[in-house]
Amino acid sequence: MAYKINPDRMKPWNDLPELPIAPELYRDIDIYEQLGNAKAALARLHGRSIAIPNQGLLINSISLQEAKASSAIENIFTTDDELYKAYSEENINHTNGPAKEVLYYREALWEGHQYLQGDQPIDTNYFVRMYRIVSQFADGIRTPIAQIIIKEGGTGPNAGRTFYTPPRGKGIIEAKMDNLVDFLNDDKKYPVDPLLKMAIGHYQFEAIHPFRDGNGRTGRIFNINYLAKKGLLDHPILFLSKYIIDNKEDYYAGLAGITQRGSWKPWLLFMLKAVEVTSNITYDKINDIIAAKNAILTAIEEDTDVQRPDQLVNAIFTQPFTKVKHLVTSRAYAENTARRYLDNLTRMGILEKREVGKGFYYLNLELYRILSA
Repeated sequence: MAYKINPDRMKPWNDLPELPIAPELYRDIDIYEQLGNAKAALARLHGRSIAIPNQGLLINSISLQEAKASSAIENIFTTDDELYKAYSEENINHTNGPAKEVLYYREALWEGHQYLQGDQPIDTNYFVRMYRIVSQFADGIRTPIAQIIIKEGGTGPNAGRTFYTPPRGKGIIEAKMDNLVDFLNDDKKYPVDPLLKMAIGHYQFEAIHPFRDGNGRTGRIFNINYLAKKGLLDHPILFLSKYIIDNKEDYYAGLAGITQRGSWKPWLLFMLKAVEVTSNITYDKINDIIAAKNAILTAIEEDTDVQRPDQLVNAIFTQPFTKVKHLVTSRAYAENTARRYLDNLTRMGILEKREVGKGFYYLNLELYRILSA
C-alpha cells in the first residue's frame, strides 16, 4: 500500500505518515490535467489583479467574502449587511456575534500574508499566529491534556459518532508540524508543484489538528497565504472557501478518503478544481467591479460638480458601506463636503442611504450586488 491508513479512528493517529507522500499518489494523468487547468486559471487571475490600481478594493471586499464563506463552513453565519456594517466600524471590538468572528478571519488572512513577506518561511509560529487570531485564544499547540476527538456532524444516523482522533502525546504534534513546514519550505528536497503542495499540506495540517479550535479556518487561511507566498497571487484574494462550502460533503469525503483508504486522487482533484473554479469566479468579479467603477466615475464626472471624483469613487469601492467619517478620516474631503457628495450619489441611484442607530451608512449598490452574487 502506497499510503498507510488510520487503523482505528477511536485512537489518536500517532502514526500519521510524514511528508512527502509517495510520487505515485499524485503522478497521474487526470491530476496533471486538472493541475494545468488550475494553474492557467490562477495565472489569469493573477495577471488581472495586477492591473488594478486600488488593491484595497480586492483586499477588503473579496477577502471579506472569503472570510464569510470559510466561517460558514464552521457554522458561523452572518449576512452581508451585518458583515459590511461591522467592517465599516473602526474598531473590531465594537462588533458582536458572527460578524466579529468573520472579521477575525479576515484579519488573520491579511496578518498571515504580511508575516510571510520576503524570506520569512512558513513556520509553526505562522500557524500559531493564525490560530490565535481566528480563535481569540492565547495558547498554542495543544497539549496531551486536550482530548480532541472529531465527531460526525449533522443530524443523520452517524451524527455524534467518532469520525477521527488526531495525534496526541508529548512532542508528537510538534514533530509532525516540523515535518509539515519542512515539506512546504524546502522545494529542492521536495520538488512538488506549489498547487499540489498546498493540497497535500492542507490535508496534513487538518490531520495533525494541532489546536484546540479553529483548525479548519486556520487551514483555509494557509491555502491562500501559501499561494501568495509562492508568487501565484500578489494578495490573498482567492475566493477559495466559496467552492468548499458549495461542495462541503466532497471536501470532508476527500479528507476522510485519505485517512481511511489512502485515496489521495479524489482529494487532489477536488482541491485543484477548487482553485480553477474560484480563480474564474474571482476573475469575473474583478472585471464586474472594474466595469461598475468606471461607469460610476464617468457618471460623476459628467453629471456632478464633485472635486477629485477618482478619490470619491475609490472610497466607495473599497468596501460596500461608506460613512462620512471614512472620507473625513482619510482627508479626502471636509465633513460637510463629504456628506453633500454622498447624498448626491444617493440621489443618482449609485448609493443607498441607510440609517443604523444614530448614524447613516451609504451602500454602494453595484459593488454589493457583485459581491453578493
